[in-house]
Amino acid sequence: MTEPLCPPAIPLPAAVEVDRRLLTVIVNPSAGRGRALRLLDGVRVELDRWAADVRVAPTRDLTHAGQLAAEATAHGRVVVALGGDGLAGAVAGAVARAGGLLAVLPGGRGNDFARGLGLPADPCRVAAELAGFQERRVDLAEVAGRPYLGIASVGFDSDVQVIANRTRLLRGRHVYTYAALRAVAAWRPVRFTVTIDDEPPRALQGWTVAAANAAYYGGGMRFAPDADLADGLLEIVLVSRTSRLTFLALFPRVFAGRHVHTRHVRVLRGQRVRISADRPFAVYADGDPLADLPTEIVVRPAALRLLVPPVPPVPPG
Repeated sequence: MTEPLCPPAIPLPAAVEVDRRLLTVIVNPSAGRGRALRLLDGVRVELDRWAADVRVAPTRDLTHAGQLAAEATAHGRVVVALGGDGLAGAVAGAVARAGGLLAVLPGGRGNDFARGLGLPADPCRVAAELAGFQERRVDLAEVAGRPYLGIASVGFDSDVQVIANRTRLLRGRHVYTYAALRAVAAWRPVRFTVTIDDEPPRALQGWTVAAANAAYYGGGMRFAPDADLADGLLEIVLVSRTSRLTFLALFPRVFAGRHVHTRHVRVLRGQRVRISADRPFAVYADGDPLADLPTEIVVRPAALRLLVPPVPPVPPG
């Protein structure tokens, strides 16, 4: 029997008592090509209207962001991530390990996790409304022990991310659409081996394997429309082989999540998935490369305390 590629799940840490009016804003100065930094003053103004103490902590890289989050939690402060999905994922891992409380402000290029929470695209508006948010326990996923919040994918998506990360002239959804169209031309199918939980391995020849904790990626693509942040499961999306023309015809459906209703896409569920392929690939999640194949992806149920918008009351009847 082979050893698991990821460590076994560990007990959840005790929740740290935090003061909801003490905030540490961890900001990525380069997120969204400087968008987060440009919006920081406005965010600070809105937070200062209701918070007792707001501190700003610029981060050098994702490891440093995790350190800042752990320090803020240790001092009983709410951690506020202002940046892209990659920053949010790295900070979420540190906050979860420390038992702290996290809020996310959309300050990056894609902002897919914030989109899935139903947050406005304007981080200043989110900052103004944050005082009324509610705490919720949500799941946290990991690739080879590295945390992420949204969708981890590999294969065609890996090539798309490489192109998207090198693109400087486009923003948001347009970056990933452009990158996908460029990647199609050179694509050749992959032979994947996918093992979900304790099921027998299954072979897939096709485009992409993804493990979704949340619904969106790629600047607004609803790739896993039924993903639930609090169900303790990953949505495992398998995209099988098609011609390039068929793939391009199906591509627009991903923005509404209708691609999952075609015969070329299969959605499964599990707590753990192992993935290997017939050629090297990096697994990308929240816009960053987190591991190389072969690897294992797991979900940690209810691992993260997160501030989310209040649920509207259901009208009588």
